[in-house]
Amino acid sequence: MVSPGQARKNFLNLISALIRKRKMRRGLAAVLFFVLLTFIISVDYGSQKVNIEVGQVASRDIPAPRSIVIRNDNKTTQAKQEARESIEKQYEEVPEITNVVQKDVSSFISSIKNIQKKENMDKEEKLKKINSLVKFPLSEKVLSNIVNSSPQRLDRLETEITSLIVEVMNEGVTFKNKDRAIKSLVGKVEKLDFKDYYTALAEGIIREYIRPNNFYDQEKTNSLQEAAMDAVPTVMVTVKKDETIVEEGDVVSKQDMEKLKALGLTDNILPVKYITGIAMMVALLMIVVLFYLYQQNRKIYKNPGQLYLIGLIILGVLAVSKGIMAIDINQWPQLDLLFAYMSPLAAAGMLIAILLDSRLAVLVVAVMSFFLGVMTGGEIRFAVVGLIGGITGVYSVSKLSQRGDLARAGIYVSIANILSILAMELVSSQSMGLIITSSLGMGIINGLLSSIFTNGALPYLESTFSITSAFHLLELSHPSNSLLRRLLTEAPGTYYHSILVGNLAESAAGEIGGEPLLARVGAYYHDIGKLKRPLFFIENQMGNENPHDKIAPSLSTLIITSHVKDGVEMAREAKLPSSVIDIIEQHHGNTLCSYFYQVALETGRSENISEEDFRHDGPKPQSKEAALVMLADSVEAAVRALKNRTPGKVEGTVRKVIKDKLMDGQLDECDLTFKDLDITANSFLQVLSGILHSRIEYPDVAEIERRKNKNGSARKKLAGKSTGKK
Repeated sequence: MVSPGQARKNFLNLISALIRKRKMRRGLAAVLFFVLLTFIISVDYGSQKVNIEVGQVASRDIPAPRSIVIRNDNKTTQAKQEARESIEKQYEEVPEITNVVQKDVSSFISSIKNIQKKENMDKEEKLKKINSLVKFPLSEKVLSNIVNSSPQRLDRLETEITSLIVEVMNEGVTFKNKDRAIKSLVGKVEKLDFKDYYTALAEGIIREYIRPNNFYDQEKTNSLQEAAMDAVPTVMVTVKKDETIVEEGDVVSKQDMEKLKALGLTDNILPVKYITGIAMMVALLMIVVLFYLYQQNRKIYKNPGQLYLIGLIILGVLAVSKGIMAIDINQWPQLDLLFAYMSPLAAAGMLIAILLDSRLAVLVVAVMSFFLGVMTGGEIRFAVVGLIGGITGVYSVSKLSQRGDLARAGIYVSIANILSILAMELVSSQSMGLIITSSLGMGIINGLLSSIFTNGALPYLESTFSITSAFHLLELSHPSNSLLRRLLTEAPGTYYHSILVGNLAESAAGEIGGEPLLARVGAYYHDIGKLKRPLFFIENQMGNENPHDKIAPSLSTLIITSHVKDGVEMAREAKLPSSVIDIIEQHHGNTLCSYFYQVALETGRSENISEEDFRHDGPKPQSKEAALVMLADSVEAAVRALKNRTPGKVEGTVRKVIKDKLMDGQLDECDLTFKDLDITANSFLQVLSGILHSRIEYPDVAEIERRKNKNGSARKKLAGKSTGKK
């Protein structure tokens, strides 16, 4: 059985093993970046939150930071209640009751008529019979008149009463309106042309037999009321930006609190729905950027360090932006949200453009401007300004020649921000004074922050992620660099040779899509290893005795080839970038030192001499820039050795050197094409034509005076002939 301590150790070992796996590390980094970015965007740690409750007195004015449309629950509830009350109670009609009432009335009147028709009954007996039929009170006079009347009159009464009862009952008689219906029928009967005793009988019949035929339908009523309430639209209230929700000294009402909550000014805990939406958006945009890198820049996609760099820049700039947006100035609350204009998104664009790739920088700026819009509550104006300023920053640093260009880029960003902020605010309801203040002040501050942030972070990012930026290369190319100064004073021939090689390599790199600045700087330092033994290299001998004449060819080869290893060691001591060190190490490949090899063959026993002993240690060039430095190095040396530098001989030499390197396999491991080699040759020839152009030989002063005197005498003789004088 495994002990708890052993189990814990096994678990930690498993975690350690997983972390050591490349895919696991990248996955963990992606999750961490996702969580941090979601946190920065969604969590509002600014000072716009207000700590207030219903019934409290506001200590300051609370303006709306943005325009919103919110639901008014009170008015909506009131409107729904009014709609419910507007629906009358629904009744269900029972037609059978009307028929029953008709039959009852007809039966009652028929019974009276039958009594009237009986001749074998005297009047007193008929009165008793009719009185027993009538269930409602009638006077003896009325009964007596009914007994004495004819049955035909009762037929007319029956017809009229039945018609009126059916008419009223078809309209609907309920328990609630029964009395009103009876009263209405009685009124109609009184208008008929009947004797008083018939009118009294009709009124009694109506009161006795009329009954409700419509009954309350609660289910139908509720259904209609619910439908009426559902049809009522939600009452919306528009809260405009900068509208004062609660004034200083006012008591906060329930409606005020609803507005504050809708604006997110009271809730300290963000809703799950909001955070989920932000997380989904962050995940989708991460996928977009990664897909772009996979399709367009596979080199960065496969480099975890550079992916971490992109993530770090995005997180850092957005965190700074969030901090700027959290600034609160009580005296000018209307400026609080406008501080988002100072978000230095251009810094992210400039850093990625300088360290990685300009097109990627544009995409990242676009994504970050979208994030900025979300962070400001959907305010598109801040996203637009961030996008314009960021893209301006990217293209401002696309071609750097000195560190001062970064300060100039900050000025360009400031100008772009001023114009874009001015454009965004002119379409708003802000006062002209505030518009000018915000556009000038915040636009300039944004540009300065972007420039300062970029300049300050650049050296640390370069060293941390081992990336060589254009700024670093520019610094290394300056003649004041210690290694270049030593090269100039201790090995001047090598120094000028390196300058020419740099010109050749830089020109060719620009033509074939390489990095010209890296090629030039790599060429400047490719021979720094010669500083250890400068006189063993012919360009530094200045007509002095060649020390190789006194030593064996194998030793000469060892000295010559060792300058590569010595140069790499010196470069590492000087902390030169790895890309420059690679050029130093690869600029000879495993080329054969043919001169000393031939000398060895002529002076020694050829069967004991191996060609491998006279080759450089390599490796062969792995990049375009290293290959161009190799070709430029060999071309410059070969052309310099020519005695008669005619254009034809120079071109033949250049193309022969390139062909020899190709046939020797020195270009097998770099990505140069045959077309690139042809373009490189033409570029070399163009540069060399400027260096090796012919010059006019100017005569000295004495020769000029001699020619002047000679020409003067000749003119005098010519003048004498023209006048006839000798």
